[in-house]
Amino acid sequence: MTIGVEAYREVAPPGTLDFLYRMAERVQGRTFLHINSTRMGGGVAEILQRLVPMMNDLGIKARWEVILGSREFFTVTKAFHNALQGKEQVITEEMYRTYIESVRENAGRISLDADLVFIHDPQPAPLIENRRGGKWVWRCHIDLAQPQRTLWNFLRRFIVRYDAAVFTLPKFAQRLPIPQFLVYPSIDPFGPKNRPLSREEVANILEPLGIWKDKPILLQVSRFDRFKDPIGVINAYRIVKKQIDCQLVLAGGGAIDDPEGAEVLSEVKEAAGRDPDIHVLELPVDAFLQINALQRAADIVIQKSTREGFGLTVAEAMWKGKPVIGGATGGIKVQIIPNVTGYTVHSVEGAAFRTRYLLDNPHLIARMGGAGREYVRRNFLITRHLADYLALLSFLTHS
Repeated sequence: MTIGVEAYREVAPPGTLDFLYRMAERVQGRTFLHINSTRMGGGVAEILQRLVPMMNDLGIKARWEVILGSREFFTVTKAFHNALQGKEQVITEEMYRTYIESVRENAGRISLDADLVFIHDPQPAPLIENRRGGKWVWRCHIDLAQPQRTLWNFLRRFIVRYDAAVFTLPKFAQRLPIPQFLVYPSIDPFGPKNRPLSREEVANILEPLGIWKDKPILLQVSRFDRFKDPIGVINAYRIVKKQIDCQLVLAGGGAIDDPEGAEVLSEVKEAAGRDPDIHVLELPVDAFLQINALQRAADIVIQKSTREGFGLTVAEAMWKGKPVIGGATGGIKVQIIPNVTGYTVHSVEGAAFRTRYLLDNPHLIARMGGAGREYVRRNFLITRHLADYLALLSFLTHS
């Protein structure tokens, strides 16, 4: 069933839809193109799956293209991703050549004609070499606070050719001679990952996964990525388990642009060992209902990232009325209000302490869950995200 923009009036803050319609009037008939590196898997793809149809519903001619690449290309871009988020990587001249050549091949395959082109993240950034007009924006979703300088200097030579750059947080912005804007990501309250589910639906979805609500559930949903620190989550669970009988669910999957996922998953399974209360779930990239049910069944949701561009799983969990314990990094610190919607932590021991504290005080779980849902309503729904983009696109195409 197709959900139109008007349906969001029942969940968005008052006045949001009226503002969207007014902004859409300013960009009627213009064409907008989004380009990223994967159609499925990861927050960027999830956002675009809904954002592009909503733009078209408002009378804007929006489309979404995805660059293609070999495994070698995505191995290179994963190394770039790690290096830009501060993890030391060896980047060779051959890797640079693979990157440039792959993107240039895509330039001949994708129509780049649009009034405004949004290029998402580093993978397709060199497409700017093939611009044929219109305005171009580079949208960076990752933690760029402390990038590996040699790589950033290489990438920067493409970024400075854009008309603007969009970052998630002020600390991610870099010295650039172009305008920079800040936009938070968002969740879709009507998408399969966030739509309401009855208790019966939750139970029916979880049963094939081998999850039963017979003891408190601690949950982390994320790609199997070292920056998400799944091993640290297991270690925190083991500390809690010494005093409180509970179970841990680590649910995730991969994406075509993340070839390290299988290696990390193997490490997680080894760390979990034979503990029957640790459930490591390798889910397909379209397991939206399963993730929805897991988040609704969980008592506490954890997102113990050590680096994070934003971490939409935090907003997803809070929308379902769950307190979140997250790593004190990136956009997690924007989403979690300490002592109000959850806690931010810096260590395994800190995560364990806060988890025990919440399990010992169930009234706090309910109170924080309610506060979290309202905080998401005001700040992290896709209607606000769409309004931000329309304001930005109106500004750039009218300037």
